[in-house]
Amino acid sequence: MSRTRTAMLAALALVAGASGTAFAAVPDEVGTAAVPCTVDYKVQNQWGTGFTAAVTVTNNGAAKSSWAVKWSYAGNQQITNGWNAKITQSGTAVTAANESYNGTLGTGGSVSFGFNASYSGTNAIPATFTLDGVTCNVDDGGGGTDPDPDPQPGTRVDNPYSGAKVYVNPEWSAKAAAEPGGSRISNQPTGVWLDRIAAINGVNGGMGLRDHLDEALTQKGSGELVVQLVIYNLPGRDCAALASNGELGPTEIGRYKTEYIDPIAAILADPKYASLRIVTTVEIDSLPNLVTNTGSRPTATPECDVMKANGNYIKGVGYALSELGDVPNVYNYVDAGHHGWIGWDDNFGASANTFKEAATAEGATVNDVHGFITNTANYSALKENNFTINDNVAGKSVRESKWVDWNRYVDELSFAQAFRNQLVSVGFNSNIGMLIDTSRNGWGGSARPAGPGAATSVDTYVDGGRYDRRIHIGNWCNQSGAGLGERPQAAPATGIDAYVWMKPPGESDGSSSAIPNDEGKGFDRMCDPTYTGNPRNGNNMSGALPNSPLSGHWFSAQFQQLMQNAYPPLS
Repeated sequence: MSRTRTAMLAALALVAGASGTAFAAVPDEVGTAAVPCTVDYKVQNQWGTGFTAAVTVTNNGAAKSSWAVKWSYAGNQQITNGWNAKITQSGTAVTAANESYNGTLGTGGSVSFGFNASYSGTNAIPATFTLDGVTCNVDDGGGGTDPDPDPQPGTRVDNPYSGAKVYVNPEWSAKAAAEPGGSRISNQPTGVWLDRIAAINGVNGGMGLRDHLDEALTQKGSGELVVQLVIYNLPGRDCAALASNGELGPTEIGRYKTEYIDPIAAILADPKYASLRIVTTVEIDSLPNLVTNTGSRPTATPECDVMKANGNYIKGVGYALSELGDVPNVYNYVDAGHHGWIGWDDNFGASANTFKEAATAEGATVNDVHGFITNTANYSALKENNFTINDNVAGKSVRESKWVDWNRYVDELSFAQAFRNQLVSVGFNSNIGMLIDTSRNGWGGSARPAGPGAATSVDTYVDGGRYDRRIHIGNWCNQSGAGLGERPQAAPATGIDAYVWMKPPGESDGSSSAIPNDEGKGFDRMCDPTYTGNPRNGNNMSGALPNSPLSGHWFSAQFQQLMQNAYPPLS
């Protein structure tokens, strides 16, 4: 053995021992026969019950048009999902075969793939690998090395927004900047909505998930950066609405898992993106529907009864939390409606219990939930300063006013803080944080009250003083008179991880008339300004803007109104 070869093997042993990487032997430059292949198996992240691994195989033999790498585990490792290879496991034996796009492996060429796996006890690196039946690796002293035996759980911080920039979606930013005056907010961070399977790879030539994550790495630079994703494609989605219906039918839970969540999880787990803080808003407007719009309630719909009976909201959210929660740099925030939906006594505790049920379904645990988000894509005022829930006027409590209607909360901040405590009381971790979507709840402009209303009655007092100028708190579609709210910011109040613009301002909630489309989106009369309402909005006018496009499509008139009525005002 030459001195150079000896030194190289020693160096490889040191690297393997330090990093948890197994290498095969390398060719000897003085004539020892080259090994037919080398494998680099690296554990990149490891936490209490799982790990992420990256594998690179180099072919030193004849060129191949297809390939398969095999190894066996000494412990109980179980691969849960992978990327860039078709990975199967039988007992301890694992096979990783090429995908259709990476089967070619020339002489001296390399191919990489990766996966997530669960384990308990030790997590020894496999000692032997084969490529198409030929042994690649030889023992260089590092093959049985464990990673850190007592690692910190993942790479998560308590508040992902603290000390971090937040991703600016260049597609939304360009639309905002193209509007007169839009450059004042076009650099604000907004959520990226994955509202159908096709959005993962990009729709109509637009950016897909990997495109956004690659751009996020560029924006990140040397600091920390949060990427905000909206996970939104449940089977039978939005059972109490039509404008936001989705592509999957009520029973298509299998497609949701394999065609939607699994590919997203695989992309997020790519080691390339391990330095990003990825915040997910999980399935808006889903779980509260199971509480408020089912059974004998006047707001019930047959569609929501179906989803409660088949359990696919619970299963879908649980599966999403479980799979996405396995990625160490993902922070799951479950959508928790808003105060005008679940702030009533009948809904408050029942909703928390439903969230707990979902968070412990399909392999998920409460540890997969980093927090909750309220007011997503809604208009509820952040803080009503001109009245409180404890006020009494003309012998009546504020709770008796038509606007408050016996709700326990009058704004989002008080609700989010109280609901956080309720969630902890039913078993969620005590350090969960809340997000509040403030993208469209500013309610500024000339209609913003400067003080309380007249004390003639509890209704004049509340109606004259409330910032939220909606006709009814149940109105949710393209609301007339709305304005941009607080700008995104980290840790603005006790228990609140951030104010966010998860709903990109200027994107419609739904069309004001029926528009044929291939996006699975129906026409909801709540988006029609002539609609006189239903039990969910007290049979009031919808308050929607006219001439609106499909949900998610750009709505210039709304964007201009939001800027005009912004509070705090735009400079």
